[in-house]
Amino acid sequence: MLWLLRHAEAADGLPDDERPLNDRGVRQASDAGLALARLGVHLDACLSSPKLRAVQTAEHACEPLGVPVTIEPALSGEPFDVHSLIAGLGDVLLVGHDPSFTLTLHDLTGTQARMRKGGLAGIAKGELVTLLRPSELAAIAAAAAERVA
Repeated sequence: MLWLLRHAEAADGLPDDERPLNDRGVRQASDAGLALARLGVHLDACLSSPKLRAVQTAEHACEPLGVPVTIEPALSGEPFDVHSLIAGLGDVLLVGHDPSFTLTLHDLTGTQARMRKGGLAGIAKGELVTLLRPSELAAIAAAAAERVA
């Protein structure tokens, strides 16, 4: 299974590569990880763009899953060859940017959907299995927190 997580909301400013997540972005990234855990998702690897907002998104999302984050320069925002990138990795989460994630989603599935900041797509064998907005991830994460409490 391939998961695409667009980086969460970040602070404005320059240089672009060094923009950190804002408070809302931290919540979005954490919610994504909690939602994935609640859904029983197993990941073999997480690859992230080297841009700070993506790395922070990946770290927050992968923490509840116990998966280390590997920096992958190919995910910096330009189009990339997803098949060569994930070859041999098993179930993988890619954390990166638009427009490359929207283009990748379309190339793999034919789906005409725009990935929102903090949004998550799950793809299996060329089929879009799930597309979740940040609000939906937050609801799943909240349900997970209520279950623990």
